[in-house]
Amino acid sequence: MKKVHLTREQRYTISCLHKQGCTQKMIAQTIGKNKSVVCRELKRNANLKGKYSFEYAQDMAELRKERMKKPRKLVSELKKQIIFMIKEDWSPQQIEGRLRFENQPFVSHETIYKIIRKDKQDGGTLYRHCRHKLKYRKRPVGEKINIKNRISIDQRPEIVNTGQRFGDWEIDTIVGENNRGAIVTIVERKTDFLLMEKLEKGKNASELTKVVVRLLTAYIKNVHTITGDNGTEFADHENIAKLLKTKFFFTHPYSSWEKGNIENENKLVRQYIPKKTNFDTLNNLQIKQIQYKINNRPREKLNFYSPKESFFLNLQNKKVAFSS
Repeated sequence: MKKVHLTREQRYTISCLHKQGCTQKMIAQTIGKNKSVVCRELKRNANLKGKYSFEYAQDMAELRKERMKKPRKLVSELKKQIIFMIKEDWSPQQIEGRLRFENQPFVSHETIYKIIRKDKQDGGTLYRHCRHKLKYRKRPVGEKINIKNRISIDQRPEIVNTGQRFGDWEIDTIVGENNRGAIVTIVERKTDFLLMEKLEKGKNASELTKVVVRLLTAYIKNVHTITGDNGTEFADHENIAKLLKTKFFFTHPYSSWEKGNIENENKLVRQYIPKKTNFDTLNNLQIKQIQYKINNRPREKLNFYSPKESFFLNLQNKKVAFSS
């Protein structure tokens, strides 16, 4: 539907009635517009002191109309101006906002980021003027997938936080070179007992569910909770919880410390499988050998029992005193 802009006469009426103290609803009824149109007009075309006057509002509207007739193309002069601003350490959002404020030709901040990325690809240094040095673009940008019916870690029983109950687990995945391939890692919080297996279909939620259920079914009576992060490989969490008769909780975004046990275990795994390893070269026999080595290392936390020893002692309901 085509937008119908306010006329000079309507702006004059708004100015007069506004000065008389009339409500926005009354003004809207008088000029035959919606109340939201009046509200937006009073905010958008107010002067620097926040006051609304007909003359200033009409000038601003005409100036904006004239400016928007011009195609917002990245002409050479505009590009030079943008590059100068970047070198002054202005962010793309600041550059776009300032050009808008000064009623100059402008492009979106997304376009400005494209200039910076293209310059970096060509060996340029504009990216160094960004506060984040484009580091946040290191990970591939893809479609965001929402995980339905997540249960926050805030709702997890307090006893899990103590680390004293046997049967609370944490889960994660580690990925191979160029984010290809994945290994699921699962750790029991009290004993640090580790289970791991290569995921043949990568970070596929359905495949991960099958593997996790198979690994934990043998200990199903001792799977009280599972805690994971917000990775989309855990999108099938409801099935995991149902099949293992447990509850699946999610950490807060960007809060890996909330599942510190599995983060520590992953560091041990990385001793054998460094980052940027091509997972195509790994098979499950090799992965099980790594799991065996890690589970047989004595731990200070466990009074120098190994995770394997302490895990199976707990399975047999034998009390073992561990250091806190």
